[in-house]
Amino acid sequence: MGGCQSAEPSSAEEAAYRNPAFEDVEEKQLKNVNSKSKKPVVDAKLNIHPTPPLNHKNSQLGFKDLVSLPPGIDQAEWLATNTIAFFKMVNVFYGAMSEFCTARSCPTASAPGDRHYTWLDDNGKKVKCTAPLYFDYVTSYIQDLLTDENVFPTKKGCKFPNGFIFLIQKIFLLLLHVFAHLYWAHYHQVLDMEMHTHLHTLLTHFMTFSREFKLLEPQDTSALEKLIAELPKP
Repeated sequence: MGGCQSAEPSSAEEAAYRNPAFEDVEEKQLKNVNSKSKKPVVDAKLNIHPTPPLNHKNSQLGFKDLVSLPPGIDQAEWLATNTIAFFKMVNVFYGAMSEFCTARSCPTASAPGDRHYTWLDDNGKKVKCTAPLYFDYVTSYIQDLLTDENVFPTKKGCKFPNGFIFLIQKIFLLLLHVFAHLYWAHYHQVLDMEMHTHLHTLLTHFMTFSREFKLLEPQDTSALEKLIAELPKP
């Protein structure tokens, strides 16, 4: 299935609990237009950049309690359910901004600090693509995983595969790339549409969950390092 890695610019590129969202994915409501037959893997250039301030009233929302594993719930089930929910929420938010994210306005999937996210095919060859195409790859890749019964089983008694946590980590990294591009390339449009509070809240929830289960490494989040530092801590 390939791996997901990030590299500095100077380096070489790279059934106890069931949420209704779990079943919804099978209805294929999240459409994509990716026609690639092979699943690419992602590579990124990393750096540091300044970011906009956050409103700390989000700290009153109790995200720590929201993300903590409930007693008696299997951790893999909890990770799967929440991963699907985050995918849907990020996908919906990016969809709301997609009219501004075009091949012309975003010839690359840019991010803070002169980062540009690129795909690698199964042969390790870079696939140059615009931001819309890159995020179509993201959507297609993640949705393929979510609808694969061998990876995200929905039938009672079926077990999650060995190494499931690593697939969750890859999904979270890809979703973080969406956040990075939105904040870097489209934040002024987010402000114009008065959606910034929603974006901050979603990122806070996402990062709190990630910290709780150690899904992202420091080098993964460095693109939004200063912004993440402004997030309320649980």
